[in-house]
Amino acid sequence: MSILWVVLGFVLLVVGGEFLVRASVALSFKFNISKMVIGMTVVSFATSAPELLVSLQAALSGSPAIAINNVVGSNIANIGLVLGITAMVGSIAVDKSFYKLNWPVMMVFSMALYYFLINDNMLTAIEGGILFIGLILFLVFLIRNAKKDVVIEDVDDALAVVSNFKIGLWLLIGALSLYFGSEWLVSGSKEIARSVGVSEAVIGVSLIAIGTSVPELAASVIAAAKQEKAISLGNLIGSNIFNIASVLGLTSMVKPIPVTEPQILSSDIFWMLGFSAVLIPLIFLPKRLQISRFKGFFLVVCYGVFMFLVFAKGKL
Repeated sequence: MSILWVVLGFVLLVVGGEFLVRASVALSFKFNISKMVIGMTVVSFATSAPELLVSLQAALSGSPAIAINNVVGSNIANIGLVLGITAMVGSIAVDKSFYKLNWPVMMVFSMALYYFLINDNMLTAIEGGILFIGLILFLVFLIRNAKKDVVIEDVDDALAVVSNFKIGLWLLIGALSLYFGSEWLVSGSKEIARSVGVSEAVIGVSLIAIGTSVPELAASVIAAAKQEKAISLGNLIGSNIFNIASVLGLTSMVKPIPVTEPQILSSDIFWMLGFSAVLIPLIFLPKRLQISRFKGFFLVVCYGVFMFLVFAKGKL
């Protein structure tokens, strides 16, 4: 029965996230917000809503390990699984802004999270606030320095003419789906953890993390198969930044998140830092500014090793 709750939870999170994105974008058009700003802020926040609700639900229900490892695991999956599989389908060109801005910012946020957690084994409300303020400053910098003719592919122009009733209905469906989806996913995952004899941290960094990365993976692989611009590495890095700064930042501002599972700081977070750091040599060696099929295969193999070690070490 717990597996059913997990599956239903994932489905509702995907549905809720989609409706929330559409409603948020339509609402932004009503307030005459530019398409560029909508793409960089509104869409990014809305697509982080499933992870935010899962982490918040986990923290409030007494499972802080799931809250932290949902983010740590999602960040690892974004690079090892999503980027790796997409590159195996078709090579990915890397923009210079990746190593000049996006990657350094992601590493700063990742190192800040590690410092905050290892300092006192807790992510406090003040530390969460620092992460979230850092995100706001980063977004302001991006918007001010963005070119006027930048194309934001995530924003659908048709949403500019949606009725107020439909926006309200979408918001209601999105909110209810996210609420029940997060509740069912967290409770079902805790039951699975108990039944198979692994810690909640293992479930958070594996099952839940992969689940919240599935929509991104599906969209990326489909685009790559169609030989379209498969995926923007910048968007994946942006997702990792949002996961740390908005998901954990906002969650800890509502309720401080203690580190209850030792492997989070002794192992999992180092894997997250390692997957992030390895991107620099990958995009420069041997062929510059390209993630080839072989490099994608390397990332997926590394992710497989990570998952094997997680379960091998995670038995209670």
